[in-house]
This record gives sequence, C-alpha cells and structure tokens, in this order.
Amino acid sequence: MVTAATGTPTAIVTGASAGIGRHTALGLARAGLRVVMVGRSAVRLEAARRFVHDQVPAAEAETEIADFSALDAVRDLAARLLDRYPRIDVLVNNAALNSPRYAVSAEGYELVLAVNHLAPFLLTNLLLDRMRSSAPARIVTVASQAHHGARIEPATLAHPPNWTPLGAYRRSKLANILFTRALAKRLEPATVTACCLHPGVIATSIGDRIGFPMSLAWRLAKPFLAGADKGARTPIFLATVGDPMPFHGAYVIGESVVEPDAAARDDRLAEALWQESARLVGL
Repeated sequence: MVTAATGTPTAIVTGASAGIGRHTALGLARAGLRVVMVGRSAVRLEAARRFVHDQVPAAEAETEIADFSALDAVRDLAARLLDRYPRIDVLVNNAALNSPRYAVSAEGYELVLAVNHLAPFLLTNLLLDRMRSSAPARIVTVASQAHHGARIEPATLAHPPNWTPLGAYRRSKLANILFTRALAKRLEPATVTACCLHPGVIATSIGDRIGFPMSLAWRLAKPFLAGADKGARTPIFLATVGDPMPFHGAYVIGESVVEPDAAARDDRLAEALWQESARLVGL
C-alpha cells in the first residue's frame, strides 16, 4: 500500500549513512525534497537521519535498510520503495565499497563489482517505470576518476582474473560510467535523464581498504583532502539543476561535462556490459 503523499518530490540516496551520501541527502532535503536514505546499518542510518533533521528540522527524511551484497536485498528494497512512494523523482546511486581481499557476493559474484555496479544496475531498472511515471526524473550515479586506465571484460565480469583491491575498484567505476552511457540511450531525456560524476578526491573511508601500501598512503593524505560535504556538491547539483538535459548521458566533474577515459566512451563495450549485467542479475 502506498503511504507517501502523492505530490511530494522524492529522492532515493543509496549509501546515505555516511560520507558523500549523507551530505547529498542533506543537500536534497535543503532543496525541499523528501529524502529516502538507504544503507545497510540501522544504527548508522538513524544517526544520519538525525544529522539531516538537526540541520533541516522540517526535512522529510526517511530510511530504508538494504545490503547491496545480496541481489535479493536489492529486490526487496525496490519492492518497498515502490510500495511506499507513488513518485520517485531522483535516484542517486552512491553506495560503494572497496575490499582489501577477494570476496564474493551472496550470488557468488566478485564483491566490489557486485555492490558498486550490479546492485545499482538492478535497483535502477526495477525503479525505472516508477521514475518514468514521475517525469521529469533523474538518475545520478557516483563514479570516479579512478576509472582511468581500467579495463573490463564482460565475459569475466563476475569472476575477473588478476584481482587486486585497487583494480577491482577502478573496474567498478568504469562500469558505472558505461552503465550510465547505455542507460541514457534507453531513456527519453524529457522523461528521465541519467548522468554520472566524479565527486573529487574526498576524505572518505573508501580508500582505507585498497590494500597496503595504497591504504597507508590514503590515510596519510586524508587530513589534507576535501570533506564529504564538498564531494556531495556535484550530485546535489545534478539532482537539482534547473535544466538537466545538457548532462544527459554525461560524465561530470564540478558542474562541467568532461570526457572520461576512452574505454568509458566505447558504446559497444557499454552495450555488452549491459547485456551481461542483465543476465547476472536476472532481468
């Protein structure tokens, strides 16, 4: 049964319990949207919800728990969102992880790729019809400059060879950009736009688990990096800018469209990745 007010613009923000996601939710609440904050820890989500309410007392900030390492949890999340919210105006795919060692998801897929790419791929597709009916709507995916130099082979997507912590993360960020490219071609931009972005080199915990010695270098550099509030500026901008059309299908840094790496502009690779991702998640 739908319980939310029909006319209230609603934004879903994944990975909202900390870092860029939490500040993105805050920015969207300040912009007057109902924010649905998604994360895997009830305790951390409640703290994040209070963080938003403390700064925007009138905010409509709600929470949903989902562990993106299991596709069934993503399906359950989508079902709850569709049940509760008659309109979904913005989806910010922000949730991401890194892993210092090889691990697999509930379905047996390489974990970083599963959480950072397959989970948002599935969630976006499950919510897409609702977003079309909420037009104009926007899908904003947090990618990274880390995609530069990465390579991805759809045939080995679920079990990539020569795994390293940094390589897995870089590959997942390349997948985010290719996904956005293929998604944009499937959308009518007057109805739903899709874009992705690099948030900047931000002092979040994502670099703490990329394996020694890179993780040590990251921890040493963190005090000198911009905070998560700065990292949220671009997703907030893309979710609220008056005319999103110039950003449809684009990779954005700051408030400007930027060319990603050559592999991220390969339409054949983007389509092959889409088809294999659809097969893996059961669409």
